Amino acid sequence: MFGFLDTWLSVSPWIGVALIVVGFVALVKGADWLVDGASALAKRFGISDLVIGLTVVAFGTSMPEFVVNMVSVADGSTDLAITNILGSNIINTFVILGLTAVVYPVVSQRTSRILDIPMATVAGILVLVFAWTGGIGRWEAVVLLVMFVIYMVVTILKGKKKEEENKIAPKPVWKAMLLIVLGLCCLVVGGELIVKCAVQIATDLGVSEAIIGLTIVALGTSLPELATSVVAAARKNSDIALGNVLGSNIFNVFFVLGVSGVIRTLPAYDGFIVDSLMVALGCLLVWVFVQTNSKKEVKRWEGAFLLIVYAGYLTYRLMTL
Repeated sequence: MFGFLDTWLSVSPWIGVALIVVGFVALVKGADWLVDGASALAKRFGISDLVIGLTVVAFGTSMPEFVVNMVSVADGSTDLAITNILGSNIINTFVILGLTAVVYPVVSQRTSRILDIPMATVAGILVLVFAWTGGIGRWEAVVLLVMFVIYMVVTILKGKKKEEENKIAPKPVWKAMLLIVLGLCCLVVGGELIVKCAVQIATDLGVSEAIIGLTIVALGTSLPELATSVVAAARKNSDIALGNVLGSNIFNVFFVLGVSGVIRTLPAYDGFIVDSLMVALGCLLVWVFVQTNSKKEVKRWEGAFLLIVYAGYLTYRLMTL
């Protein structure tokens, strides 16, 4: 698909940058349409708002990462597939949560402390273990998917409520189906544009796909979480931000990496251990932050600390190219 892009990309690298931006817009809009359509359709079949929020909406927030990974795996760009997820989780924890806490302290809910934070930490530790053992093969991927199923079952049984659990507005079936089709089309087009252009830019600049995945692609696929979290913090409703970040991190590792690894083995790359260590470290820091104060929150100075750690990490990774 999009073979004609090779000619366009050879004209100027800026065309590739512009197309990546278009791809991100298509991904975000496509995910919104898909979630709206699927939620409305599920509602028509009598599924409760709670279950829709925990499944359809939750999957939707990780749809940009999922689509980029599927395209990357199909194209054989396994480094991009892994770093898209690791980079997204690192940005979610250190940048998005850090910025959110600086705007307004992030209060943790009890469910997050007893389920989401531990599960996100386990996800980070598992990826770190797999990095030490050489990558994510099919058996490792199956382990991730089993953990995902366990997480979803426990979550639904606990009946955890999320911000997205607003009353789903009924829509005609034809409109719901149209939104689903448009959403899927946008996701496919956006994913193809991002992966193809990202690989070309990496080649032109002489840097690895891993670095492009950790930075440009990861940041772009994390835009929905960034927008949601910062707006929530500005409205002093920052507890939503922690749930969004942790939920996205868990879905990314257990589900997206799990599915990717089942389809194609994801071998280790240079820097895999360092990147995995950052994923695990981010979750551990959040856990320590919320457990060491009476308000069970991530304070402003702790948010600033997360941003500083990320700046140091990014500097180190760019210096070791």
